[in-house]
Amino acid sequence: MSAPTIPSDFVSRAVQLAAAEGIDLAPALDAARISRAVLAQPHARLTPEQVSRFTQVTWQITDDELFGLGSGPVPRGSFRVMCLTLIHCPDLAHALGRMIEVNRVMRTLPALTLTPGAATTFLDVALPDVVTEKTRVTVDFLLMLLHRFAAWLVGGRVRLESVVLPYPQPDPVLARSYDAIFGVPVTFGADRAALEIDNSALRSPLVQSESSLEEYLRESPNLMLSERDYESTASAQVRRIFESGIKGRTASAEDIADMLSVSAPHLRRLLRQEGTSLGHLREEVLRDAAIAGLRRGESVDDLSARLGFSEPSAFRRAFKRWTGSTPRSFR
Repeated sequence: MSAPTIPSDFVSRAVQLAAAEGIDLAPALDAARISRAVLAQPHARLTPEQVSRFTQVTWQITDDELFGLGSGPVPRGSFRVMCLTLIHCPDLAHALGRMIEVNRVMRTLPALTLTPGAATTFLDVALPDVVTEKTRVTVDFLLMLLHRFAAWLVGGRVRLESVVLPYPQPDPVLARSYDAIFGVPVTFGADRAALEIDNSALRSPLVQSESSLEEYLRESPNLMLSERDYESTASAQVRRIFESGIKGRTASAEDIADMLSVSAPHLRRLLRQEGTSLGHLREEVLRDAAIAGLRRGESVDDLSARLGFSEPSAFRRAFKRWTGSTPRSFR
């Protein structure tokens, strides 16, 4: 399976905003071997190693863990101190609570809040009165960091029910990149910036220690960018293959087994043990992609073609089976 990649747009926006603040990030681009031509193409892809190197050098240039984009400087080492205060918490809920307590002291960081519910809990990033492009870069970075760091803390997937963002959606290609980053269809144009976390994930015990934290921080942010949920089950790996695109969604059992270096019968047995199947996982990925596409205004004809259906009527029937609603009524 191919390594995860990151849209160049995520780096390009940071570079442009830094330039507006009088900060030249050209040395960070050069250190990461990111060409200006690639940066000018928002759909171009960068490796986690490139983005990690860019981030590390940017930290050195700005001496600021938010690249100079916060309300004030966030000195290097702030994240490490925050992590040390929570690494011995019993579970993820307590760790996030401790993070919020420390966050209140670090006044240049955007405030965080937890809002518990019966089945899910919202983790919000406070927004300024006016949402700007700087807000977008900061929110993107913080929500991705929070989600992936939480997954690392518990050594497994932190299931999200939703992600909501307070700015207009980008073009469809970039919007789908957000879905891949968070593992759930992302809603744009909301009045908040938040992760909606399944409460069962909040009860997960922390499995990391101070020694593993030091190793994690030495590799930061490469581990954060390379892995979304630290889940290595067969179903998680198959789902990521299906999420990789049209070819992935139409791959046969033999194709997928070959990507995972196992036999097709063994792969089917693993999935049965996990209570799922290739067909079920394929349907889940198609359903999530269809829901995200409709939310973003894609037509049924375009979605049908993009998702590999023979005709729009077949897509409509599948959507009704997945959701109980027609595409028209879902909109």
